Amino acid sequence: MNLSALTALSPLDGRYAAKVEPLRAHFSEFGLIRNRIRVEIEWLKALAAAPEIAEVAAFSAATIDELDLVVSGFAVSDADAIKTIEARTNHDVKAVEYWLKDRFKDNPEVMRVSEFIH
Repeated sequence: MNLSALTALSPLDGRYAAKVEPLRAHFSEFGLIRNRIRVEIEWLKALAAAPEIAEVAAFSAATIDELDLVVSGFAVSDADAIKTIEARTNHDVKAVEYWLKDRFKDNPEVMRVSEFIH
């Protein structure tokens, strides 16, 4: 069955698609994955910024910039890579965790605390 206003899952995808287009970035599968990435990175940064969490050392400015760049530059291709991992793991949150660990494999500051990701 071809997608049309009549075959869409809901009127939001059909009749009202043009009106709700700006919401896709937030409420689509891509939006969900991007927000999971953002939450994981912000949590890791918060742990690193908390002196009472001795197990996670403070991050350098360069590492914080790199972490922020992953969030601000997150693209559909990144979400596709996460979906590929999810197809193997059958676990959407684990796929985000594995993608982040792979993304930062060359950053020793992040790798030292990678088990704190999710």
